[in-house]
Amino acid sequence: MRSDRTVAVFGAYGHTGRFVVAELRARGLRPVLVGRDPDKLKALAYGTNAHGTGARRTEDRAAGAYGTAPDIRTASADDPASVDRALTGAAAVINCAGPFATTAAPVIEAALRAGIPYLDVAAEIEANLDTFAHYAERAHESQALIVPAMAFFGGFGDLLATVAMGDWTAADEVHIAYGLSSWHPTAGTRTAGAVSRERRGAGRRIRYTAGRLEHRDDAPPTLEWPFPEPLGPRTVIGEFTMADVVTVPSHLTVPEVRTYMTAEAARDLSSPDTPAPAAVDGRGRSDQTFLVDVAVRSGGAERRAVARGQDIYAVTASLVVEAAERVLTGRTRAVGVASAGRMFDAPDFLRALSPHISVELFT
Repeated sequence: MRSDRTVAVFGAYGHTGRFVVAELRARGLRPVLVGRDPDKLKALAYGTNAHGTGARRTEDRAAGAYGTAPDIRTASADDPASVDRALTGAAAVINCAGPFATTAAPVIEAALRAGIPYLDVAAEIEANLDTFAHYAERAHESQALIVPAMAFFGGFGDLLATVAMGDWTAADEVHIAYGLSSWHPTAGTRTAGAVSRERRGAGRRIRYTAGRLEHRDDAPPTLEWPFPEPLGPRTVIGEFTMADVVTVPSHLTVPEVRTYMTAEAARDLSSPDTPAPAAVDGRGRSDQTFLVDVAVRSGGAERRAVARGQDIYAVTASLVVEAAERVLTGRTRAVGVASAGRMFDAPDFLRALSPHISVELFT
């Protein structure tokens, strides 16, 4: 029997998956913990809290913070029957298991068979392109809901750009500058990055220009971006292309979409010696802070949106769970495959994320 408060989390014991499970519980939704490794699923369900920052008491295991005994289901993306079983009774599925080049299609197929909405947190450009290309027509015909890239990279930038656009029907350029204090990548981030690099070819990068994606073999430019205070002007890697080049132009009429990353964070990401994120608070968040500065330009006019917060992986959980709750309660604006800015009321969505994220508009 399906419950409209039950959400399957594929890849529940991964770093982001743990944040998603905790966020679902905090909102009174019932997560179904799905993954390949039954021992890791049990450890998540019975052993520790969101990020291993403390053991749960034995008497809490069957109830307490969970309300009822946790629902654990083993499944693998290469075993369709197991994914079908894992989604039984769920009202939606959130895919947190990368690389999404491998997992997105099998989980989407299972969601379509089950007749439930699909959301993921993919930051892989190629995987998101695949989702739009392969499922847009089919999902629209069946009135299915598929929301890819519902994450810090892809979904968040798209929401901010949509809000900054306001009543403009088109713009010349969208610039999204990521001011990360540091970037301690998870194992999943590293694996996903390796898969994307392999798919596009060694040394090649992507940018979105003249209304299309372009592969380039040269090094990205380095420049200074005028972040607002307290960050201030910082050296950034220009054309540090993220999933925003898929989500933003999927519904906004803009021929140029550029994304930038603070040089320090880019170095953290590229170094094999950078450790994984370490929790510094009870929610399991790291001490990483961010400032995202979005500039939308049309003719001689510019509109901006600025967002601030802590820990991009924790914020991803807030984004995708807010999206899932809106999907489950019918607060959507599209059917088929749609990015965050197309699927949801962007200003209202961002307001709902307060106090975890603060957003300011400048027009």
